[in-house]
Amino acid sequence: MYNSIDRMVNEIVSVMDGEIYGIWLYGSVTMDDFRLGWSDIDFVALTDNPIKEEQAERLLHLRQDCLRSETDNRYYRSFEGVIANKAEFLKQDFSRVVYWGTSGERILDCYDPDPFARFELAKYGKSVYGNREWPLPEPGRAELVDAIRAHYDTIRKYVAVTNDTLYSCGWLLDIARCIYTLRQNDVIAKTQAGMWALSNHIFREEEPLRRAIEIRQDPLKYKDRPDVKNWLSNLGPTVQSYADVLGKELAV
Repeated sequence: MYNSIDRMVNEIVSVMDGEIYGIWLYGSVTMDDFRLGWSDIDFVALTDNPIKEEQAERLLHLRQDCLRSETDNRYYRSFEGVIANKAEFLKQDFSRVVYWGTSGERILDCYDPDPFARFELAKYGKSVYGNREWPLPEPGRAELVDAIRAHYDTIRKYVAVTNDTLYSCGWLLDIARCIYTLRQNDVIAKTQAGMWALSNHIFREEEPLRRAIEIRQDPLKYKDRPDVKNWLSNLGPTVQSYADVLGKELAV
């Protein structure tokens, strides 16, 4: 994985002719919770100068270019993040942003970083190139609570029914993580959040969370098992019962 990170950093620096203010990793990679087959390699790259159109086009397909040259390297698919000019990022006024996400790559003229991502970058982010210090402060508690409330609304609206992908049980870990943040004013890795919730008996029905943690720790072992797929497809009511607990925490 780290060889893949080094190559990706070098490729971004090369496309930008060395005009990089800094590149930071955050998320599961920096919290010792990365699991191939589930996790992302989350990053933010900030440039010294605005990104030119030709540079943006080259950056857009960099993941695929790396994968084509190393077809058996599964880590390149895991990279998700943004490449933006530092001054524009600080002002939230963009001319051009390169975005890599689960659903593909896009060149954007706007980008609103998630408060959880900004918190992780400020407190736990790891510099892998350029300036070591992340240039923005941690978001305050009110902003984190608003983000959790928005996440709760998403769960209520869209997760009444689940599919057979591993991410369906990830909702249980997400909810545990939200409750941890509400109680501790901090951010924790998803696996650790699940373990914390079990040790503190946050949820009445604990077996689904235990199973979610087990799957999270070895996703490649479970992703194609018919019994797991069937369980994941019927997890909607359990997710909603966990959301009930989150709703009560938000109401406190």
